[in-house]
Amino acid sequence: MHEMSICLSVVQALQEQAKVHSYTRVKAVWLEIGPLAGVEPESLLFCFDAVAQGTLAEGAKLEIVHTPLVAWCMTCSKNVNLGNRFDGCPECQGRELQITGGNELRIKSMEVD
Repeated sequence: MHEMSICLSVVQALQEQAKVHSYTRVKAVWLEIGPLAGVEPESLLFCFDAVAQGTLAEGAKLEIVHTPLVAWCMTCSKNVNLGNRFDGCPECQGRELQITGGNELRIKSMEVD
C-alpha cells in the first residue's frame, strides 16, 4: 500500500513547512489528486490518521480535491476534459490527444495554528 508512504511524505512536508513558517498545529490539509495519479483516495484518508498520530497534524482533517483529466486536442486545438484516458475529444471526436492534467498529487493548501 503506497498510500501509507504518501501520507508519510505529506506529514513530513507539513513538519518542514512548520519550521519555515512557525506554526505548531495543522487543522486541515487539502490534497489535489488527479485520476491518473495512481492513488486510492479512500486509502489515503484511512492512512492519514494513523501516520499523523503524535505529530503536529494529529487530528487534522484530510480533504481530497479531485482534479479533472485534461488533454489538448491536436485536431480541434482545444483543451478538453476527458472521462477517461482513452476517450476521444468530446468536441470533435479526434483521437490525437496530449494529456496535460490529471496526474496531480500535491498539497493544495492547509489550515494551521
